[in-house]
Amino acid sequence: MRFSIALIAAYAAAAQAAVFTQKNYDDISISGGTAGNAQQEALSVFSALDMNDLANADPADVDFLKSVNSICNDAEVDAFNPAIEAASGEEADALQRGKIKNKVLKLQATILALMIQDAQGDDVADKMATETTKLNNNIQQDEDEAGNASTFLSFDATTD
Repeated sequence: MRFSIALIAAYAAAAQAAVFTQKNYDDISISGGTAGNAQQEALSVFSALDMNDLANADPADVDFLKSVNSICNDAEVDAFNPAIEAASGEEADALQRGKIKNKVLKLQATILALMIQDAQGDDVADKMATETTKLNNNIQQDEDEAGNASTFLSFDATTD
């Protein structure tokens, strides 16, 4: 009987272990390549998350998702915005498409964190509605530019 209880306890602990580890912004960025598929690219960054068991997600994973939002926001303000202001023509357009893809990554991380919080009993409905509207807007902008080049910008930041 002791073996069975120990096995169940070990399984339960493993099931709730964090699935995300610290990452550099450049390693998770989806800003480069081409526009049009940002949502799928963002979801692939977070594919380790068990979407069928969000109620048991580790709090460290919520912290990771929130830190993705933070570093993507920093990249937008400190890298993309100045680069776009300094560029013109197609160079500026490609940077803008990269910025939109960065925003999709940022907002997808936020939505996933909110989904976990919701599954764990937090009332996040209003925030979820607001952030979903923003995400959908940026996904639409990305899809409107499908096939056009988007520019990757390196940024020195790390998730928590």
